[in-house]
Order: sequence, then C-alpha cells, then structure tokens
Amino acid sequence: MLACTNSIFHGPATTFHRQSQPSKILLSKPLLSSRLPRAVNFGKLKFHSPFSGENGSRRFDVKSSVNSSSEVLESIDIGVPHSSLQKHSVKIPVGDRHILVETGHMGRQASGSVTVTDGDTIVYTTVCLNDTPSEPSDFFPLSVNYQERFSAAGRTSGGFFKREGKTKDHEVLICRLIDRPLRPTMPKGFYHETQILSWVLSYDGSHAPDSLAITAAGIALALSEIPVSKAVAGVRVGLIGDKYIVNPTTEEMENSELDLMLAGTDSAILMIEGYGNFLPEEKLLKAVEIGQDAVRAICNEVEALVKKCGKPKMIDAIKLPPPELYKHVEEIAGDDLIKVLQIRNKIPRRKALSSLEERVLKILTENGFVVDESAPRSNAETIAEIIEDVDEDEEVIVDGEVDEGDVHIKPTPRKPTPLFSEVDVKLVFKEVTSKFLRKRIVEGGKRSDGRTPKEIRPINSCCSVLPRAHGSALFTRGETQALAVATLGDNKMAQRIDNLIEVDDYKRFYLQYSFPPSCVGEAGRIGAPSRREIGHGMLAERSLETILPSDNDFPYTIRVESTITESNGSSSMASVCGGCLALQDAGVPIKCSIAGIAMGLVLDTKEFGGDGTPLILSDITGSEDASGDMDFKVAGNEDGITAFQMDIKVAGITLPIMRDALLQAKDGRKHILGKFKVETH
Repeated sequence: MLACTNSIFHGPATTFHRQSQPSKILLSKPLLSSRLPRAVNFGKLKFHSPFSGENGSRRFDVKSSVNSSSEVLESIDIGVPHSSLQKHSVKIPVGDRHILVETGHMGRQASGSVTVTDGDTIVYTTVCLNDTPSEPSDFFPLSVNYQERFSAAGRTSGGFFKREGKTKDHEVLICRLIDRPLRPTMPKGFYHETQILSWVLSYDGSHAPDSLAITAAGIALALSEIPVSKAVAGVRVGLIGDKYIVNPTTEEMENSELDLMLAGTDSAILMIEGYGNFLPEEKLLKAVEIGQDAVRAICNEVEALVKKCGKPKMIDAIKLPPPELYKHVEEIAGDDLIKVLQIRNKIPRRKALSSLEERVLKILTENGFVVDESAPRSNAETIAEIIEDVDEDEEVIVDGEVDEGDVHIKPTPRKPTPLFSEVDVKLVFKEVTSKFLRKRIVEGGKRSDGRTPKEIRPINSCCSVLPRAHGSALFTRGETQALAVATLGDNKMAQRIDNLIEVDDYKRFYLQYSFPPSCVGEAGRIGAPSRREIGHGMLAERSLETILPSDNDFPYTIRVESTITESNGSSSMASVCGGCLALQDAGVPIKCSIAGIAMGLVLDTKEFGGDGTPLILSDITGSEDASGDMDFKVAGNEDGITAFQMDIKVAGITLPIMRDALLQAKDGRKHILGKFKVETH
C-alpha cells in the first residue's frame, strides 16, 4: 500500500515533488483502512501506533531499518488530506448553459488532471512531465494526444480492428487546436518534457468535445507544477442569422454561417481558427469579441480553482542562458548580421547565418568561454595536468634568497573565466538574429528581401502543366511554390469517415497537402503525413469548400493534391491559390476565385526603434514567421472570408490589432486575385 525508498516517496499521497529527500507526507483517509492494527510489520518497515498530533490530527512514525548505519524517521499526517486528493468541482457559465469542471477524483498521480462535462459529453485530460529536464533547445518539448473512444457513443469501430489505434485526421486537427494556444504560455528555459493526453469518455451527439478538450488541457496545465503564465480556455462561436452562439450544439452548427474556434487567456487572444461563408471582416471581429468574453469568464473561474487546489510551480527549473552571453554574441556577430540579413534569397542567407554561427562559436571557444566537454582528452594531457598540480603545491626556495621569519603569501590564482555551453551559444545566436531582423524591419522599413511591410512578393501562375491530369496548376509567389492537381471521380471515390456518430459520413471533396524536405533544400525522412501536413491540408480544403458547386449541380467526387515544390513561408495559402486554379482547369464550376495570404506582426516596435505602434507584415516569409509575433492566414475574396487561422508567439493580441491585420489581408487578397492568370503550359 505504501512504498518507501531512501530518496523519494511515489504515489498520490505525496505532497512534494522532485525533492532529493522525503520530509512529510499527507495521506487522505480513504487510503488507510479504519481497521489498521496498532502495530503492523511489513518486512523491515514498521508502522508504530498512531497517536494524537498537533491540531488534533492523528499521526504515526515510520522507521526504516534498510540502512542500519543511519536512522530514517518520517512524520506522516493521516488526518488532513492533501487538497489535490480531494474532489473539487466548479460550474462555469458558458453561453446559455454551464460546463462542469472536476479535479481530484481521477488521475491523481498525474501532475494535473481534470474532467470537463457539457451535457453528457465528458472529456478527461491529464498533464505529466519528466522528472529530469531534456537538453536545452529552441522549442518547448510538448506533445499532445487526443483520442475519441467509440465506447463514448456506445458503439465500436466499423473496421476490422476494433481497438482504437492510429490517430485519425480529425483527432490530429484537435491535437493541433490544443497545442497551439498553450505553447505561447510556456516559459522560456523550461525543458522538462511535457505530455498532454485527452480522451473523450462520453459523447451525447449534441455537445462537441473539441472546445472542451482545449479548456480541459488549459485547466490541467494551470493545476500542474508547470510554470505556465496564465490559464487558457477555448470556445466555439457560431452565427445563425444575426445571432452569435457560444459553444453551439451540433444541430445549431448545421445552420451556422461561421465555425470559429477561439482560445486565449483572461486578457488576450492566443489562437483562432475557423471557416465562414464569405464572412465580412466586421462580423468575424464581432464573433471574436464574443468568444473572448466567454474565454475570460472561464479563465477567471479557473484562476480561483487553481488558488484552491493547484500545485506549487517549478520556478526553479527555469534555466536561461547567462545574460552576459548576449553581449558577447552581439559584439562578435553584430556587424556581420546586419549584412547577412540583407541577402534576399533564402538558401544563401541561411548558409551565411550558419557560417556566422560557427564563427561565433569558434571565437568564444578560442577565448575560453566555451569548452567542448564531449571532446576526448588524451592521457598525456591528463598526466601533464597532474604533474603541473603537484609542482604548484611544492615551494622551491633557493638558498640565500629568503630569510627565516619571512611571511610567504602565495599569489591568488585568477578566477576561472565563466564558461558557456555550446547549446546556450546557439540559442542566444538565434535570439540575437531575430532581434536584428526585427530591428531592420522596424527601423529601416525594409524586409530581408527588400519589400516594404505591405508589399506582396512577385506572383506567377500557370495551368495545365500536367497533360494527363484532369486539372493542374503551378502557383509561385516569391520563393514559395505549390503544384496543385485536381482529379474528378464518381461517388465511389468519396472518402468514408469513421467517427463517433453512428452514421456513415462521406466526403465528396478532400485536399491532400504534402511538404517534402526537398522544397526547403534539405534531405529528410519521407513517410506518413505529419501533423503539420494534415493541418495545412485541412485549412486549404475548408478554404476551397465554400466555392464548390452543390451535389445536384456537380455530382462528382473531387480530389485536390497540393505538393509544395518550394517553400519560404505561407505554403498553405499557396495551396489555396493553386488549388483554386487547378479546379478551374479541371472544369469545376466554382462560384468564384479565392486567394490566401499570411500576415505577420512585430508587436513591440518601440524596442526596435519604432514609435510603439504594432507593425503588420503582408505575405510573410519563413524567417519573418519564425522571428515575428504572429502567423495569421486568411483566405477569401474581395467580399468576405472563407477560412482563417491565427497563431500567436507572444502573450496575445487585442481586437484592434486583429482588425488592422484583417483589413490589410483584404487588400493583399485583392492584389493576388488580380494576378491570377489561367494559362496553358
């Protein structure tokens, strides 16, 4: 029932985590039988009779005789259960109903665990992390897995394999919805590998589990030891007529003109993703505002729950590079960085940055700031060091040079130069590069490729590039290029979807996106589609779905393949443009042409020589995505929006910034649509 070692206690009874020695353990009453004898022996572990302790709580001593040379005495309270072992629940108003959040009754050995209930839909989520940190890197080691159990709807899989196995595409999409808003809240320098697991345990067919899964993950993280900055919650917003509905039912969503998923904190928006029927920008902004109000209400309730039963945060586990290292890197590479960042083409610029990083590392190593601990040391070097140490300990005095009684003071050796790890140097070099890039854009008004903030890269499009395909198009925008192929078929080509609802669901249109490593000039693994490929493909698919004719007007199954042949930012939006041209080339009577564009952001421009006004960038490149504060993809035409996706790399943005980004994106779409040319190869 209770396991004991000399270093740590494991199990749900522990009140401390990751300590080198045990101190005090609180047990909840249900874990101890009421008929426990006054003295029980389990091998060498002896439980002494309980006696009355402080505040009237019962307590007993545990003596371990595993090591006879040392005495281990532990004081255990069994009368006052720890708050994390008690069941806590709170009802939170969301829209026209409440969701129920419960913790402390399932998954008590996890760092954080909750169940969130809406109607008869129940989502169970846990958060766990490794005891020891991973090697430092430029990303947070977070993995998310979401699974919909068929038993949740009272059925089994319709396939040959009855056990849930490979993650389905729509489960991958929800994993991404959970992951993307949580990453910006993670502190830099925290490298403990973290895993979020989420299961749909019950599904009533009416209340969708995806928004609940985002909220459950945000609450579980807030309750855990991970030092996240703020609680995160997610909601869905629908639009029926002129009425906005928060967390609409599946029946209500059938008549909705908008499907918006929003996640954020009590003060800022972290992620939005959704689809609309040529939705005007102002209507989208209104939906975002309503969704943010609902998220704020949830987060306020979660903060109160965290104060009641949350675990102490692992602040001491945050390890940042030494501040002085930034100064050294800037002194060595500053002037060269200014020149390198002016190189317009991606591959030469990337190679120049890599060469400059190696030079910085070499100079710091030669100056004694970096030591390669992995380098082997010869026996001759080791022996020489030992002899040198022995010689320093001996005092050799030549006759006649020193009188008796003289006080001899050995010179104090110089303090060793502070050393930095190679990983720290690479992390700091990347941050310094990002800083110089942002400074060039804000202060100089020019981007790496020479464009102004609102300028779009050169566009070229060509159709019928593949003679035997039903429809094909090659769309090029700057250094991003997508080859789109459209194939038509009968109803037998439709894709069958196996989901929680016991109704066969078929897709007559699907877009498949692939991102081979050759498109960025690299060699890499080729295999099953990555989560990123599935997510980008779905975004492009939902962007184009709105312009397709009805089944009655065009009774064909449509497949679009988008292969990225070159990539330097916004390949998913290039897939939208190329896919639209390929559909036209295949003779599909689409309602209109649409285009997609990715917007970027430099939030705090005052830090880089600006006036403090956020700077919005149109048609961002890969480096601007990596170094910027936002990636906002918007697809549609001049009249409205068909799909959008926004990821934030900072604490969040406000509605006024989003409004400016949407209006600038509208101008960009108009420019791209004007460049469309349906030509034959």
